[in-house]
Amino acid sequence: MGALRPRGTGVAQDADPVVVGERAEGVLGRSYRALSVGIVSVVLLIAFEAMAVGTAMPVAARELDGVSAYGFVFSAYFTTSLFGMVLSGQWSDLRGPLGPLTTGIAAFAAGLLLSGTAGAMWLFILGRAVQGLGGGLVIVALYVVVGRAYPERLRPSIMAGFAASWIIPSVVGPLAAGAVTEQLGWRWVFVGIPVLVVLPLGLALPQIRRRAAGPVGGPAPGPDSRADVPSVASSSASSPSSVSASSPSPASPSKDGSPSGAGAHPSASRPSPASAPASSAPAPSPVPTPVPSSAPASPSPSLSFDRRRIRLALGISVGAGLLQYAAQDLRWLSVVPAAVGVALLVPAVLGLLPRGTYRAVRGLPSVVLLRGVAAGSFISAESFVPLMLVTQRGLSPTLAGFSLAAGGGAWALGSWVQARARVEPYRERLMTTGMVVVAAAIVTVPSVLIETVPVWTVAVAWAFGCFGMGLVISSTSVLLLKLSAPEEAGTNSAALQISDGLSNALLLAAGGAAFAALGGGAAGHTVTAASGSGSHPAAFVAVFLPMAAVALLGAWVTTRLRER
Repeated sequence: MGALRPRGTGVAQDADPVVVGERAEGVLGRSYRALSVGIVSVVLLIAFEAMAVGTAMPVAARELDGVSAYGFVFSAYFTTSLFGMVLSGQWSDLRGPLGPLTTGIAAFAAGLLLSGTAGAMWLFILGRAVQGLGGGLVIVALYVVVGRAYPERLRPSIMAGFAASWIIPSVVGPLAAGAVTEQLGWRWVFVGIPVLVVLPLGLALPQIRRRAAGPVGGPAPGPDSRADVPSVASSSASSPSSVSASSPSPASPSKDGSPSGAGAHPSASRPSPASAPASSAPAPSPVPTPVPSSAPASPSPSLSFDRRRIRLALGISVGAGLLQYAAQDLRWLSVVPAAVGVALLVPAVLGLLPRGTYRAVRGLPSVVLLRGVAAGSFISAESFVPLMLVTQRGLSPTLAGFSLAAGGGAWALGSWVQARARVEPYRERLMTTGMVVVAAAIVTVPSVLIETVPVWTVAVAWAFGCFGMGLVISSTSVLLLKLSAPEEAGTNSAALQISDGLSNALLLAAGGAAFAALGGGAAGHTVTAASGSGSHPAAFVAVFLPMAAVALLGAWVTTRLRER
């Protein structure tokens, strides 16, 4: 690969052979193997938890006499996870991702244990809230680890690994959780998962401490740490792609709206790789000294949290929760929590997402916007697919769920395709194609409301939709890290996840309100094949067609990802 060739003979003589060896390896090479296996295993367990716990929740809610509060089980997780994302972004930028990652995993496990041992529904919901806080901390910290510990050429591959880790849980998770729930009880689904996280943590944490600990520009994490080589401009021997990601470019300065703190670093003042000391080092020096940690010349950020952003994070969490509550209870009195939610949500979103996100400004703002548009439209539509198959075509809940089972493999395939080096020059076109495929899948699904259309049409269409999502979602993560300065990776990763989660909640709330208004009946996990004749077919059309339109809007946003 041309990206691995040195740019001049002098640099080739001076290059550290250990560093060059690391650059030639893949994500499962000797230098990265333990870290890759560890963090992908963490994602695997989170995926298994999502699929397994979702299966056990209806039984838990019934036994705890809390079916009427079932929706809050999900909204509690979501609202606290938004706050955790913002906190993790600041924490990671200021002090490194190790702290938020370990704290997040501990909170995630504690939430599972609290829910699994709950004797009342309010304790169960509290456990879900603690779990959501941990999940928000973990997901952003993992993105920062990828940005710091892996060179740019390996980031698409590790993102593909994250996507692939959902394949087995999407197939095995519901079956295993169902068997455990029936044989041992629903509590074991919750209390059994925390034990499984010990091994991947043991693999990943030492590597994270060596490669990605501490603030950007601070002292090296350890005596043999070369972690900063990939994520910070290191020498003239680095690849052209890493030069473009680290040099001052229109994408490098902070586009976050915050006036201070983790989102407002003077990244434009960093020296470009062309002037890095490695290229001008004296010939006798065998190893360029400044490579690991002294490349950034900008001052280190103040080791204190931006209180304004923390307040905005609370505003976005509470505002989103109030809007979800209002959408679940369509009465005139619901206007009050909806108005308060909007009043809290709008300024918080404008303050936490990159400036120009909702105007689709070219570059980073459009990447963040696309993530929300893609995830929100797809997940909102997917939530109604099993309900439609149960109530309109008479499938059992198990068969309806299995109609989506192939999606995990198709999603991983799309993520694998975007990780190929040969498609890198066409990444934006690939993402446009992915969004068009997603829109086509969403608009095809309600065709099974016509009795003559075979039910397996849903499985085929949704597999194509998942393939398109695999192309898009992993690519947004890759582009975000490419467009972010190293000291801004946490803040921008948090913005990406906020856009994802917030769009899910708002579009789900809007879809649910339209569904209920058009005679959808009780939309929820308590609907069964025996009781689900109250949903009008037009109610499903009112969900799927608008979500397809949102996905087409995402296809337009993909044309604005590259800065001119």
